[in-house]
Amino acid sequence: MTAPTPFNAGEPVPLTSGRDVVTMVEGTTFCICTATGDMETGRPQGLFFRDTRVVSGWQLHLDGEPAQPLSIVDGQGHTARFVLRRPPAAGQADATLLCERRRYIGDGMREIITLTNVGREATMVRVELFVASDFADLFAVKESRVRHGDAESRATTVDLTFTRRDGSRGLYVSANREPQARPGVLTWEAVIPARRQWEVEVHAQPVIEGRRIEPRFRDLNAPAQGKSAWFSKITSIKTHHPALGLALQQSLHDLDALRIESADDPSRVFLAAGAPWFMTLFGRDSLLSAWMTLPLDPKIALGTLHTLAGLQGERFNPQTEEAPGRILHESRLGPDSVTALGGMNYYGTVDATPLFVGLLREAWRWGAPEQEIRALLPAADKALSWMDNFGDRDGDGFLEYQRATDRGLANQGWKDSWDGVNDASGRLPDPPIALAEVQGYAYAAWLGRAELAEAFGEPEIAQTCRHRAEKLQQLFASSFWLSSEGYFAAALDGQKRPVDAMTTNAGQCLWTGIVTDEHAEILIERLSQPDMDSGFGLRTLSELMGAYNPMSYHNGSVWPHDTALVISGLMRYCHIKGAVPLAHRLAEGLLRAAQAFGGRLPELFCGFSCETFSPPVPYPTSCSPQAWASAVPFALIRAFLGLDPDTANRTLSLRPNLPPAWGSLTLERLRLGPYTLRLCATAQLAHSVELPEGWTLTS
Repeated sequence: MTAPTPFNAGEPVPLTSGRDVVTMVEGTTFCICTATGDMETGRPQGLFFRDTRVVSGWQLHLDGEPAQPLSIVDGQGHTARFVLRRPPAAGQADATLLCERRRYIGDGMREIITLTNVGREATMVRVELFVASDFADLFAVKESRVRHGDAESRATTVDLTFTRRDGSRGLYVSANREPQARPGVLTWEAVIPARRQWEVEVHAQPVIEGRRIEPRFRDLNAPAQGKSAWFSKITSIKTHHPALGLALQQSLHDLDALRIESADDPSRVFLAAGAPWFMTLFGRDSLLSAWMTLPLDPKIALGTLHTLAGLQGERFNPQTEEAPGRILHESRLGPDSVTALGGMNYYGTVDATPLFVGLLREAWRWGAPEQEIRALLPAADKALSWMDNFGDRDGDGFLEYQRATDRGLANQGWKDSWDGVNDASGRLPDPPIALAEVQGYAYAAWLGRAELAEAFGEPEIAQTCRHRAEKLQQLFASSFWLSSEGYFAAALDGQKRPVDAMTTNAGQCLWTGIVTDEHAEILIERLSQPDMDSGFGLRTLSELMGAYNPMSYHNGSVWPHDTALVISGLMRYCHIKGAVPLAHRLAEGLLRAAQAFGGRLPELFCGFSCETFSPPVPYPTSCSPQAWASAVPFALIRAFLGLDPDTANRTLSLRPNLPPAWGSLTLERLRLGPYTLRLCATAQLAHSVELPEGWTLTS
């Protein structure tokens, strides 16, 4: 078996060998640096803007030496404060010069360096800031294949300018206190009286096609370290459960940092997949994250749908795997995107297209204006056409994938690492591959389009789509169910043979409702076994399978969003014996994991049993923050409230079944279109529900 290509590896690369890396995120800008605030040249660090590394080196020296780190104070994702000291003078044990670096990122970077002399006499210090830029594409940095020599630099007496040789990218570095500038370094000589401070503010401003990007930083004087106005517009959630409260608080700040405005319409907002390497639009990730955050902010769903519709496939292109009606996998803005992806947009995903249609139905139920939904219906119908004509490659009723060239992703579902799909013995299947959970997404898409057709007076379309969903459900049950094992096959291979590994793919099918009650009862029992449940969440692959490895990316690790979708599915089948107890147990495991990670659920962590390792073992290259991991608490809240609105018909379905440890849960400013709702629930009881006039509460 040949080794996978870098693009097909599926997972990011390690940043450093330790825990001394700080990641800051704001829109399409992110920064990776050390515990001192330095960005070290030759490492996968730097300031990235629109998928280009505009700063590859940023190092502060005091009197010719790096400052020594004391502590790091993380802000709200877009800010950080590094507390350091000048190394003690020769023969002395204590330092007398404190250094603070306050960094803010937006469309560029702002850094305020403050030196405080805590000594009893004046001190003199030489401050040097070394700056480098290579304008490397994000993919080149991620895959350690940066070419050198693509950047030119020059210095005036007071500032620095860097330019990519082709003129497409640049960087302008300036300060409010005039330095001595020479190529690659700004220098200040300061005399600081006893108990006094010296300060300088430095700006790094990206340049695109010769145009300086206007700085955009949040109001740094606002409360809560730059807390954005978004917080006052979203649902307020109150809980007495400490771990849930901590996870909610962290997730809010992380999702805020991951929100990106659409280039075509700043009022349209979507969620980037995750930091540091995926600060961009991803079809599957952005759609699922929007779906999971509907209880928080339904407008994210609408912004995601409009943005993806604007990039929907129009023609056939094997390089990018574009096809008419197909929803893209990812969009990139870097200078080498054509080399890495075949173009700015890559379409090699099988699940984003049905998820698009399913989310459109959800957006309608959560209050999106009718004119907005009608405007998106043509895109939904094109997506269904792709599913019919291109997604179902052999006409058997299932969605399959097979990459168009050897440059594309070999696996095009959410487990997209090269070995992410395998059978019980560990063998990799031959394509084309039909994934179990993708058939569930397709089922939800057909039902969703049927509901929209009924709402908009299209009975024939509704009948056709419902028939397609029913037929798919029957085909799925007969082709994927492994009666001797008690679960669904992870996939069908190119010969329509079941890929018989026990995975969470089967569990995700519960979320979309494609599973019959008869099979659900057996599957729920199988999911509850210790080979699947690590105690901190479900393993992606059973311990009993040949490819199981708790330290792998997709073959035995725990992905919080994956477990959350299974929990949502379990609560959908809450009438089935064992579903609710298992959902409660899995949720408590996730929240224990979140608490161990300081409130922030990472993209994934190792799948060791909680009895073997507690707290959970981190996965070294996990994205953090990551959108669908940050969305997990809101998906859990919706699932345990049984929250299902129908804004057009002014009804709210509410079936609370909260984990006992949660106590009460209160949602205020729950926005459904033009309406605002308030509700409170405890255990299995909904109380203090405040609905607008004319609304009906159902259970």
